[in-house]
Amino acid sequence: MSSLTASLNQHLCALRLHWRRHRAFPAMEELAAVLGVKSKGGVHKTLGRLVDEGLLERVGSRYAPTEAFFALPLVGPARAGLPQPADAGQAPEALSVENFLVDHPDQTVYCRVKGDSMMDAGLLDGDIVVVDQSTQAKAGDIVVAVVDHEITVKRLRSNGSPETWILEPANAAFKPIHPKGSLEILGVVTGSFRRFRR
Repeated sequence: MSSLTASLNQHLCALRLHWRRHRAFPAMEELAAVLGVKSKGGVHKTLGRLVDEGLLERVGSRYAPTEAFFALPLVGPARAGLPQPADAGQAPEALSVENFLVDHPDQTVYCRVKGDSMMDAGLLDGDIVVVDQSTQAKAGDIVVAVVDHEITVKRLRSNGSPETWILEPANAAFKPIHPKGSLEILGVVTGSFRRFRR
């Protein structure tokens, strides 16, 4: 995707906002109002340019968003220490958060973290973890597991033999969990995200 003109980017933003609210594009007659153009010809021209940019695709007589439609500009890097000059030399790359975090969409679920037993691993109360159910868990992985009929997120550790697992917290205030009966690994945590402000 090349750098968009200001007007085309404005049209893209209007379409994204409509999609977020309705999960669909309106009928062609209503698109003129959404895009802020005066004619059906202007609508077709705008949509055609978005197709050329790889943001939309034609599906029969209708238009549908591509993966790139949902990608947002990735600026930076932004140093967490002393500030650095901004890189104004080139257009930022586009990033889709779901594409970045999810490798197997048909076998991935999200799980909300509750409590602070994993805070030293960077997982805080209220965070959402990405759980890949297609990945074979191994020692050292952070997993979501059902242990003795209760769900938890912990680091998987071997207790001497591959068949004997313990679930280790990432907070010294908590003790490891030694399953007394059943242990089912729901999936491996491959990422996480949180929202700071709504």
